[in-house]
Amino acid sequence: MIERVRAERDPAAVIDRLVHATNEHDLDALVGCFDDGYANEAPAHPQRGFRGSEQVRRNWTRIFSTVPDIRAQVLRRTVDGDTVWTEWEMSGTRRDGTAFLMRGVIIFGVVEATVTSARFYLEPVEDTSGDVNAAVNRAVGSSTAGARTRGGRS
Repeated sequence: MIERVRAERDPAAVIDRLVHATNEHDLDALVGCFDDGYANEAPAHPQRGFRGSEQVRRNWTRIFSTVPDIRAQVLRRTVDGDTVWTEWEMSGTRRDGTAFLMRGVIIFGVVEATVTSARFYLEPVEDTSGDVNAAVNRAVGSSTAGARTRGGRS
């Protein structure tokens, strides 16, 4: 009994429950993984951050209705105390027939068997924005003219 309670409170077990609820499309179980005061930070997109499990419910209601066959996988994870570092892949097909694919990292804070916070770095996969040179030029605001470098890597 004690081992079962300890396993249920293990921060990694919370992430297992979250993945299972996502793949079962069980909205109530998914939202139940999050604390009512849950804080989501999106450091690369600060305006996307939010608070509260009700926003989690709104987000996933929309996702489940738009990508009815969504599947989530945690490719890698590590636990450091109450912090769980995870690498995700979510895939499926949108109702309009187009592919849905997101990959990235989410760093979860877990307390008492619920997710209390996340730093969210999960993004839609896109393969049309060019190579590394184009990405560096966009990041630093340079034009692509004359910006080629040898080997394309730094």
